[in-house]
Amino acid sequence: MAKENFVIDNQEFKPGENGIVKLNVGRLPSDTRINIMVHIYRSNKPGPTSLVLAGVHGDEINGIEIARRLLKSNKLKHIKKGSVIVIPLLNIYGFINFNRFVPDGKDVNRSFPGTNIGSLASRIARTLTKNILPLVDYIFDFHTGGDSRYNHPQIRYTKNDQAALDLAKVFAAPYIIQSGSIPKSLRKTAKDMKIPMLVFEGGESIRLNGGIIDMGLKGLLRSLIQVGHLKVDPNLKPAVAPILICKTTWIRASFAGIFLWTQSSGAKVYKGERLGTINDPNGQKSISIITKKDGYIIGHNNASVVNQGDALFHIGYDTKNTF
Repeated sequence: MAKENFVIDNQEFKPGENGIVKLNVGRLPSDTRINIMVHIYRSNKPGPTSLVLAGVHGDEINGIEIARRLLKSNKLKHIKKGSVIVIPLLNIYGFINFNRFVPDGKDVNRSFPGTNIGSLASRIARTLTKNILPLVDYIFDFHTGGDSRYNHPQIRYTKNDQAALDLAKVFAAPYIIQSGSIPKSLRKTAKDMKIPMLVFEGGESIRLNGGIIDMGLKGLLRSLIQVGHLKVDPNLKPAVAPILICKTTWIRASFAGIFLWTQSSGAKVYKGERLGTINDPNGQKSISIITKKDGYIIGHNNASVVNQGDALFHIGYDTKNTF
């Protein structure tokens, strides 16, 4: 629950105070300082603290835009109780280079809890782990598909975390996906710290999608209402009843060539159904892509040319209705 006073990088925020902290995470070779902007909103009334985080991967801009719109809406300036911390862009390096990673090629989301004497990615992770996570009761983390992969809007949560599942149902993305926590990920660190965490995935990198941004923002607002930060808004009723997906699998390319999909993310598919083809550019061979399971396509590859082993379709199966 709410801490009496927040101290972040030697700046103190008492209940009822708002402000911005610039957390330094490094410098460019030009000696330009790189700062993470941390927006703090505190109510006078005690309550939980939620972290809204985006841009862990610098090229996943849908999430950055969702966080920006939350800040722009001014909804947080008069929260009912507790505190909300918003970091709209964690990986500054990736953002300015249109890249998922930091300049040393490492993934921030595989570098937690991090260390101050490690790689650049590890130092960014450590800055978040040391300065922000000890203050937090809930985490909402926003992502898209990586590279050329498109993700249908979905919420991921750590298996057996009932508090996160309950909140995922309120967020109400089309799919709720339970999964294990990946070593050195933020979700694994949150699990170790017993912080319920939701990861929203929607769209693809370096591409804004207005529908997904709107869906993600509404889901976030519903969640912030649920934990008591905001007033109830009757205009935020979910459009769909989420489907809970307990297992997932990838369909990968068995043949290199020109990839044409005939089914895309969000489609319900059945065992034996053809989802697309891979064609030899010389017109000598064509391979059908067949699903081996009933389920839903939760992500697909938008690449026109693929190599053997490339991920083509992400299939969710073993499903349950959530309501």
